[in-house]
Amino acid sequence: MPSVSSKNRARPSSAAPLSSPTGGPPWILIAGVLAVAALAALALYPSSGTEAPRTPSTQAAEAVQVAEPESVVSTEPAAPELNPITAAQASPVPSADAPLPPLPLVPNMVPRPPEVVRDAYHFAAQNPDVLEFVPCFCGCETAGHKANADCFVQSRNPDGSVRSWDTHGMACTVCVDVARLSMQLRASGASVRDVRTAVEAAYPQSPMQTPTPTPPH
Repeated sequence: MPSVSSKNRARPSSAAPLSSPTGGPPWILIAGVLAVAALAALALYPSSGTEAPRTPSTQAAEAVQVAEPESVVSTEPAAPELNPITAAQASPVPSADAPLPPLPLVPNMVPRPPEVVRDAYHFAAQNPDVLEFVPCFCGCETAGHKANADCFVQSRNPDGSVRSWDTHGMACTVCVDVARLSMQLRASGASVRDVRTAVEAAYPQSPMQTPTPTPPH
């Protein structure tokens, strides 16, 4: 039998082994996986150099700030508060026998009996501690009036007695009716606060009420 040719002899394989001669892991493959993971981490979390990591507490605080509504500053002017007149500012009550100047005569008298108009003027003269705290509702605040007393008395002397009258009450039915109602309530024993409450109830929601201060306690 002929001998086998040397060409047919088994040749050693030239392919590189997949593992190291000692049977260790493929280090090249592991290094490639780590490099890809590092690039992916850099792409997802770029470094800014100044931004601190967001913790759960900071995320909760940001959520509260977003949910909190912005405060709205009102541009409407606040309504003025009417403080009670102090004893130094209130007109002194004149003595019962203090002389009164003669009442003025006006051509257009109110449709009320003359004695009713006279009594309203006399009550305003002798009771500033009442009518200075009772509002008027005829629109006389445009003339600078602060209370029903201003519709009858223009100025007073230091002792509280009348120096001059205001003729507005002579031609205004509302002024006389407010003073007359106040006089009747006061005569029945009502306090100044009760007088004012009753008068305001007689003219509910009037848009022309004078800015009258509240009675002192």
